[in-house]
Amino acid sequence: MKIKSIVIGCAFLLFAACGNNKDLHKATPVPKNVILLISDGTGLTQISSAFYFKEGTPNYQRFKHIGLIKTSSSREKVTDSAASGTAFASGVKTYNGAIGVADDSTSVETIVEIASRKNISTGVVATSSITHATPASFFAHALRRSYAEEIALDLAESEVDFFAGGGIHYFNKRKDERNLLDELKDKQFLLDTTALGDFASIQDQDKVGYLLAPDALSPIAEGRGDFLPDATALGIQFLNKDETGFFMMAEGSQIDWGGHDNDADYLVSELIDFDEAIGKALDFAEKDGNTLVIVTSDHETGGFTLGSQTKTRANGTTYSDYSEIGMKFSTGGHSATLIPVFAYGPGAEKFAGIYENTEIFHKILQLTNWDKE
Repeated sequence: MKIKSIVIGCAFLLFAACGNNKDLHKATPVPKNVILLISDGTGLTQISSAFYFKEGTPNYQRFKHIGLIKTSSSREKVTDSAASGTAFASGVKTYNGAIGVADDSTSVETIVEIASRKNISTGVVATSSITHATPASFFAHALRRSYAEEIALDLAESEVDFFAGGGIHYFNKRKDERNLLDELKDKQFLLDTTALGDFASIQDQDKVGYLLAPDALSPIAEGRGDFLPDATALGIQFLNKDETGFFMMAEGSQIDWGGHDNDADYLVSELIDFDEAIGKALDFAEKDGNTLVIVTSDHETGGFTLGSQTKTRANGTTYSDYSEIGMKFSTGGHSATLIPVFAYGPGAEKFAGIYENTEIFHKILQLTNWDKE
């Protein structure tokens, strides 16, 4: 009887082990769509500010899968936006200032180019000029980020289906006197240089572009309004209309500029605006069920800290008031801190852990199979 019990027990354990082994080898769901949201210049402290200064719960809190990336460029410990943007867009480390080229200055393929070959719709949104370092890294190839007119030409010749940002004078006030707006229209782009449209006005178009400022758009505090969350939502709706799958990158560009200026109010207002764009992406992904949302940053700017508020007593001495938040900076440039990565949707768990920024690109392709023939 005892032997029989042992045999039955072993059989049960073997069956359970086989069941667990099946679970271990369960296939990771394949996302149809990928939305990459980049908050330029944003470290953990910038993100933390939303939890103190935004009315209501920040959308960052909706994520369950969180990781950290290392951001050094190929030659420097502290990256700039161009090298980090290229790491995200092409999966290679390169030198500071490089757009879509490797450390040896040879062009590298971007995720927009890879996805476009598979008839995946692509889009780019930014609150800077659309030719600025981060957005440019997804469609352009330039030895220097400062080559804005060359980058604008790359956009006109790219396979991007939707873009929204500033920078119109790089398209129609050029040294070579080419009018790239006309060339974009020849490529079946519907262009608007006045305001974002609504989906009903663009749903029958093949390609849509918005250039709404000579260079960067205005800061949120100076009247930009809801451009970033609205453009993010509109881009998602437009790119999803054919249901063939899409990739979109949207950047909160000016968080970085608040850090460079050591202007805490500027920084926080831009960060809260970016959090609203996160909400638009997550709302879509939750309903869709086939969309991977990744939120991260290229680097931290300003050495931003949240501490107690320093106050002065009547006798002139100072003290730390722990009931109020004080915001301080340690630099006017970039820092080398690890950067958080937040992920939601099919394959989100793959973004946990600590890894190089280039892995964002590789993880997306591993999950989507967009690079497979």
